[in-house]
Amino acid sequence: MAEGPEQTALDEVMTRIGQSVILHHAGDREEARHRFLALWAEIGEHGEALHRCTLAHYLADTQDDPSDELAWDLRALTAAEELSDDRLDEDRLDEDRLDDGRLDDGRPTGRAGAVAVRALYPSLHLNLAADYAKLGRSGAARSHLRRARGAAETLAEDRYGDGVRAAISRLELSLGEGGTPGEGRWGPPRQRP
Repeated sequence: MAEGPEQTALDEVMTRIGQSVILHHAGDREEARHRFLALWAEIGEHGEALHRCTLAHYLADTQDDPSDELAWDLRALTAAEELSDDRLDEDRLDEDRLDDGRLDDGRPTGRAGAVAVRALYPSLHLNLAADYAKLGRSGAARSHLRRARGAAETLAEDRYGDGVRAAISRLELSLGEGGTPGEGRWGPPRQRP
């Protein structure tokens, strides 16, 4: 199936998010924040949920104020939950679905976005736990930390999964929730050949 204008626009948004993430990781936090905010202004509160989730998730990391960081992380979680809700709605649209995971009008199905966001849930809850810990709200921090740990059980045994699990273990230790230093409930990271 050829890419339509909508799919090209969807890919462009994710590309622009990725470019801003690279800027942030390279140390240009201020420029990354400006680009993220400009993109947020374009897609808005009612843009594609996958874009809002991804953008808000990374935008939170560029904030100086912990309250602002929390607000963006909450936006990311809300968008992720919309994707999960959309998946249920999409199940009712089977007659309109094409074999490649798109609707007849070229839009990706909610299921495709929900699968992509499922891998973000551990990180979304971990970030919220860290935000609440910074704000001195340990009860909320522990609640999201438990949700992060539960969601992390579905992560692959790869660099991303190992990194998220290690970050969860570190936050557990700092909140007095973990086991011995250097070991989370998952044990030490695996050695790669």
